[in-house]
Amino acid sequence: MAKVLIIGAGLGGMPAAYEIREELDKSHEVIMINESPQFRFVPSNPWVAVGWRQADEVAFDAEPYLAKKNIGFIAERVTKIDPDANQVTLASGDTIDYDYLVITTGPKLAWGNIPGAGPDGYTQSVCTLPHAEKSYLDFQKLVENPGPVIVGAFQGASCFGPAYEYALILDKALKDEKIRNKVPMTFVTSEPYIGHLGLGGVGDSKSMLESELRNRDIKWICNASVKEVKDGSFEIEEFNQNKEVERTHELPFNHAMLIPPFAGVDAVAEVTELCNPKGFVLIDEYQRNPKWNNIYSAGVCVAIPPVEDTPVPTGTPKTGFMIESMVTAIAHNIAADLAGKKPYAKATWNAICLADMGDTGIAFVAMPQIPPRNTTWFKKGKWVHLAKIGFEKYFMNKMKKGTSEPIYEKYILKMFGIGKLEE
Repeated sequence: MAKVLIIGAGLGGMPAAYEIREELDKSHEVIMINESPQFRFVPSNPWVAVGWRQADEVAFDAEPYLAKKNIGFIAERVTKIDPDANQVTLASGDTIDYDYLVITTGPKLAWGNIPGAGPDGYTQSVCTLPHAEKSYLDFQKLVENPGPVIVGAFQGASCFGPAYEYALILDKALKDEKIRNKVPMTFVTSEPYIGHLGLGGVGDSKSMLESELRNRDIKWICNASVKEVKDGSFEIEEFNQNKEVERTHELPFNHAMLIPPFAGVDAVAEVTELCNPKGFVLIDEYQRNPKWNNIYSAGVCVAIPPVEDTPVPTGTPKTGFMIESMVTAIAHNIAADLAGKKPYAKATWNAICLADMGDTGIAFVAMPQIPPRNTTWFKKGKWVHLAKIGFEKYFMNKMKKGTSEPIYEKYILKMFGIGKLEE
């Protein structure tokens, strides 16, 4: 009998638990470990941050649903991984042995890279549910005391979609409050141009997102590196193509939300030969770590190089369909290994995104994610806003039912009318 441990009950971890359980014989043990007792649907956080969702609408206790599928659950933080001993240590001091380890922790939010950044400093976040709830409290203060707003992504960030989402959702929320005219907005991003998205752009993403910001009276600063955040002001350096500081800006703000750079969570990053210098898990084409082949990883915590060199560092995002594809490959490869066969399943690194904009939305498909591409598709419309609302309910229901089916392929691809994604 083999024991499979999965660390992290997020958008990658929960589907991984269900798929691995489905693929393996019942004699094998599958255990999920997560610091929080809840599964949380992170894509809904921008809605939480303006009061359009409550926490209990986008989260639920994971253990009862995992138990129905004979998956163990431990609500505790992992403090150490010993890959030579095949063992993890929990915050309580307890240790758990494993035969296979699947790391789907998501990232550590590296606020410390920018002085004054983060919920413990002067900026808000939509990266976690508690952060989004705190951001909503700050939004309420903004409604009471309107003033300048800054939204965007810090240098080194690798997730840009939620920044655009929040800026445009916030624009709609402020219009609903009838105070948008009292709130100047600036989008500050490390991207070399609007719509780069860490992907070198996708189709008409540059012109379409520029148009959207322009139509909503949102100014922008690209190639931006935030030197420091102070109480009520940003100190920003804007770089040119030669990576030289072209100008500096000092922007005031009453409310600010920027996506931080990501790093590996401590317990993972401390295993040096497991990770790259930033703490992201090194994997081969089968999602396995090259040194310890019984350690697999999927999601934001895996190491992927930047798409291209940019004046200010930008990382490469890992989108939902890509993560789902990684998870499926892991489930099949663990099953193959237990059967004495060689790994064979590989993830299809394609990008699909539904980005809400409050009253409309943008959807894109990039196949493969890193250019040059076989397929590039970028569209805007009210239907995307409605589709993301539908997908939230669809995904949450599937996680409660314990499905091992490919969620993105069944929902989004059929909606796009693309059919099965192939490289």
